[in-house]
This record gives sequence, C-alpha cells and structure tokens, in this order.
Amino acid sequence: MTARVPSGVPGLDPILSGGFPQGRTILVLGAAGTGKTILSLQWLLDGAKRGEKGLLITLAEPASELEKGIASFGWALKGIEVFDLSPLATLPTQAFEEYKVFPPAEVEEIPVWKKISQAIAEKKPRRLVLDSVSILRAMSYDPYQFRKNVLALVGMLNKMGCTALLVAEPHEAEEERALALAADGVIRLRREIGPIRVLELRYLTVEKLRGSDYLPGLHPFRITGEGIVVFPHVVYALQEAKPGRGRLSSGAAALDELLGGGVELGTSTVISGPTGVGKTTVGLCFLATAVAQGCRAAVYTFEEAPQSMLARARALGILSERHLRGGRLLFRYVNPLTLYPDEFLALVRQDVEENGCAVVMIDSVHGYSLAMEAFGDLAAHTQNLVAFLQSHEVTSFWINEVEHITGDLRLTELGISYLFDNAILMRYAEMGVQVVRLIGCLKKRLGPFQTALREIRFTEKGLWVGEPLTGVTGFLTGHVRPWRPNER
Repeated sequence: MTARVPSGVPGLDPILSGGFPQGRTILVLGAAGTGKTILSLQWLLDGAKRGEKGLLITLAEPASELEKGIASFGWALKGIEVFDLSPLATLPTQAFEEYKVFPPAEVEEIPVWKKISQAIAEKKPRRLVLDSVSILRAMSYDPYQFRKNVLALVGMLNKMGCTALLVAEPHEAEEERALALAADGVIRLRREIGPIRVLELRYLTVEKLRGSDYLPGLHPFRITGEGIVVFPHVVYALQEAKPGRGRLSSGAAALDELLGGGVELGTSTVISGPTGVGKTTVGLCFLATAVAQGCRAAVYTFEEAPQSMLARARALGILSERHLRGGRLLFRYVNPLTLYPDEFLALVRQDVEENGCAVVMIDSVHGYSLAMEAFGDLAAHTQNLVAFLQSHEVTSFWINEVEHITGDLRLTELGISYLFDNAILMRYAEMGVQVVRLIGCLKKRLGPFQTALREIRFTEKGLWVGEPLTGVTGFLTGHVRPWRPNER
C-alpha cells in the first residue's frame, strides 16, 4: 500500500484514503478564487509542524502579498522555504519591459524552468508547491515544449521522492489534458452560485489518483477563519432495524400502550401533523425519557430557537435541570439557509461518534428540506442521514409539518415516508364545540401497535393521553364526526 502524506485539511484525508500518495505529484485545478493557494499552503504548513522540509515556488503572487493574505488565518510562512519567481520579485522596481525582437517564450521560458529545477535540486524538499503552472504554460513556445518540461519536472520530483502540488487554473482542454496526464493525481476545486438560492457553493472533487482508491463525488468545503474544511460526501446504505434491543418509552403510559410498549431502539420515527399540534413536544418526551435513563441525546432545530423550545418543555414539566445536567441533552440551532447537507451530516456524525448521542431529533423535515434545497435531491440526502443513523443504531425522531390542518392525509408532503420505521400522526379535530388534538399510530415495522385513536393534551404536569376513542370517524380526512353503525 502506498504511504500517505497527511493533507492538513480537515475532512480531506478520508476522501484521499489517508492523504496524498507519498512521493507523487498532484495537480490542483480551480478557477481564480476557489481556494487553490489556501489549500496548498495549508498542506505546506502542516508539513512544517511535522518537521518536514517544504518549498513554495510562486510565479504569480509575490511572497510578501501571500504573507499578507494568509495573515487573516493566523498563518505565516515561517518554516517554509520560499522561492519567489513572480514578476515583482524578478524585475527591478518600476521596470516595465517589452520584447520586440523575440517572443517572450523564447526569452523567459528556459531560464525559469532551469531556476525551478535548480531550486528543487538545491533545497531537496519533502513537500513542494508550485503556484502556478498556468504561468509556465503562458511562457511556453508551444504545447509540446510545455508537456516536455512538465514531464521532466514530474519525473525529477518522483525520483527525489518529493510529494508535490502543482497549482493551475483550468484553461483550454489541451493544456488540462497535458497536465492531467503528467500528474499522478488531479483534484479540482469549484465555486459557483446556487441555482435555487443565491448562495455561494464550493465543492472539491478527486478526478484521478493513480494507483490508489479515493472517495468519489462532489465534496463541499468552506473557507473558515482557520483555513479550508472539507465535508466528505459519504453514502450510507439503508439497513433494517434490528429487533430485540428494547423499547424507548414516551413517559406517558397511555401513549406507550398505543405504540405497543414504546418505540423500538435503533428505529426512525416520523411524527407528522399540522402546525401547533404538539409534534415537537411529543418528540421531546421520548428524549427526556432517554436522558433520564442515562443516554445522551441531541436536538437539531432548523426553525425554533433552542431557548424557546427549552422554555416550553420546562413549562410543561417535560424537561428539568436533571435532564440538562452534564450536557446529556444537546440543543443545536441550525441555520437552514447556509448549510451543506454533508456539513450537517458531519455535525450529527460528531455527536453520535464522539459525543455518544444514542437518540436524536430533527425538527423539522421542512427546515431540513430548506437546507437541502440548493444541493440536490432532498430524498437522497434524507435517506443518507437516516441510513447513517441506522448504521450506528441511533434512535431518531423526525418532526414533519403538513401544510393543511384538515383534508386528505399526507404523512409527509416530500415523498420520504418510506424511509421511516414508525409513523405517528397528530391532527386537530372538532368534537362538539371544541377543537381537540388526536394522536394515532399508522405504521410500526418491528412490533404491534393499537389502531385506535386517542385524545392528547399538554398540561402543566406533562403529557396526557386519553383512552381509545370510540364512536368517531374521519380522522384520516381531518373531518372527525360521530360514527354510525350503518356507515362503511
């Protein structure tokens, strides 16, 4: 197996199966402003921390300007050898030259290539960044000369065992092919504006990694105050929930009775209903029971501030200080307008794998869909998150708001109800001269449940669920009315 050189970029090493292949040359492609230089310098600085000798050869931006640019990240080029071949470094002050007899390529090409090879031979770096190869292409007399020199440079680096990143901007297809053929790997950075919402989207993709496996797909990334952070797009397969792991109680005996003893551990449950019917509160009841039993749980809210949700749960007696003690119940507010799907998955994965959360609640599916809207198919992203939680045997609750208070039944309006093991439906009903809340179970894959409907109320003492209702019909249509024996 090829040895790896860590990238120093959070999230990138899993995509590269551990890092850049040692002693290989990688082409980093991207238009201006995509973050190529930041990624390359982040890798060099990581090498400096590890005691590996690094060399930066810059042909476009002067080293002094690079220093100013990376200062915002708290970085400095200390510990990295810099060979500045930029025009401002090689020309005398205020010297503006034009070649009138010979083309620029014939005057500058050979000296520059020689200077680069001499610097590499003299410094003998373990890590090299050449920024940017596009400048060398502009200096070359023709594509053949450029390819010949690039191949010679790559051969020299491979012979030395130097791991190198060649930074370039995508131009003509012929140039790109020449670079891609010479390099052992190709990584492309993309920056675009979302077609649905006017948001900046950044992606990284591996197009080639010779002799090595890698994670395919578009991997979103952000440029943060500490550099680039990548969120790998990992695809998980749906799995069947395993029976026999026990059940999670709601804390209300009558609701547990309706659900055949509670919700099976490791399953996914959608709680669906119109606005204000109490979906989130029912979900919090399950989480409060889990925390009281010593589990860790997390709530991801896309719409309501955690403080508001927490205050309401306290007022109803569902949550108290003992539930929140020691950080056993996490509340995370997520802005749905600025989040990548894989970024949210990374947050959930951290809470599950590192913080030990065994129960989670997504509030709500509608808010989650807003977050996913600009990044592809909602069902695919939702399925991937459900599959991840299943693979780690996490019990999950998904709060879903239906648009209509009454009318024909739709468990979800996004076509994703097939993903969930259990389905709880809550609705308003008019009984007599009062509006009441009703709850029922429509689906439960791993166990029996009652088909009867029950009234549900939220009091100062917590959740109250009544006895099974008889003599009424129309729950699924939203028009509850007395049932007559001759009706069918």
